[in-house]
Amino acid sequence: MAVWAIGDIQGCFDSFLELLEKIKFNPKQDQLWVAGDLVNRGDKSLETLRYLYGIRDSIKVVLGNHDVALIAVCAGVKKPNKSLLPILKDPQGKRLVEWLRHQPFLHWDYQLGYAMAHAGISPQFDFGTAITYAKRIEKRLQGPNYASWLKSMFKKSSNTFDAKAHPLDIEKYILSSFTRMRFCEDNGRLDFKQKGSPSMLKLEYKGLKPWFACPTRKELAVKVVFGHWSTLGFYHDSHVLALDTGCLWGKALTAARLDQSDPTIVQVKCKGCAKAKR
Repeated sequence: MAVWAIGDIQGCFDSFLELLEKIKFNPKQDQLWVAGDLVNRGDKSLETLRYLYGIRDSIKVVLGNHDVALIAVCAGVKKPNKSLLPILKDPQGKRLVEWLRHQPFLHWDYQLGYAMAHAGISPQFDFGTAITYAKRIEKRLQGPNYASWLKSMFKKSSNTFDAKAHPLDIEKYILSSFTRMRFCEDNGRLDFKQKGSPSMLKLEYKGLKPWFACPTRKELAVKVVFGHWSTLGFYHDSHVLALDTGCLWGKALTAARLDQSDPTIVQVKCKGCAKAKR
């Protein structure tokens, strides 16, 4: 059995199928990890959801910020954009979104030595804490009052973890760290405004670093697979494996084989689905 991880699809279904063909993915015997942002902005979000739902027993999915946004749209909390309308109009759309709503924010496999979260794991969390807090917001999202909870979550984000804060502020931080995190300060405070590459000179003057380079980051027993950061692109070191390589923006869609000592990397070039600016 091969275990592959793949970066953000965001409705770029044709490129996704091309990549699966290139890695010879067989859902009857292989496993696919999907690092979130299955939908939104791309022109075939419905087709992407349908396909993944059809092979749901062979995949591991974590929720990204765009997936949470789709759930919020269906709950009446947010307004839809054009790319999500086919899902809302499809007879099976509710079933697909309900399946999505019951996916986790964190997946891990100790035997493989990897964990996966859409944006990563907060530098302020050890792995036990990350597991506990992921389950906390999963319970909220999967519960009967998820719509009102999501409405609270879409208010101003908390950028610093404080275990003594109001429960909703704690959960805002947890959700934002798993789905929206990119940069942080040396003390672990997150910055949600910057979306560019870490190599941008102006960020050095702001004292910002990628979350995984935070000097106060807690040590983890697993390597973290994440997406979310197209301007970072592919990045691999002994601690993290970044797989969002900007397919939506006409760059590439990337897969990494995880059941090997050194991951095999496979990419397909993408035409791009989005015309809007990031």
